[in-house]
Amino acid sequence: MVKYIKLWKLLLDKQIKKTDLLELANISTTTLAKLSKNQPVSMDVMVRICRALECDIGDVMEVAPGEQEEEE
Repeated sequence: MVKYIKLWKLLLDKQIKKTDLLELANISTTTLAKLSKNQPVSMDVMVRICRALECDIGDVMEVAPGEQEEEE
């Protein structure tokens, strides 16, 4: 499971609204909803977010320890 708590904290620190992130990173509202629910998104999306916020991927997400998900 992934967690995006770091992303929300970073947005607060930079005084950026979630709706502003849509435009800055060129992501959809569907993707923003997935992020809000701690659901996985593509690496392309994460790279765009990192570039928009000028940060590293570890600054916006973490992989929670625990049970491994079954591969499809």
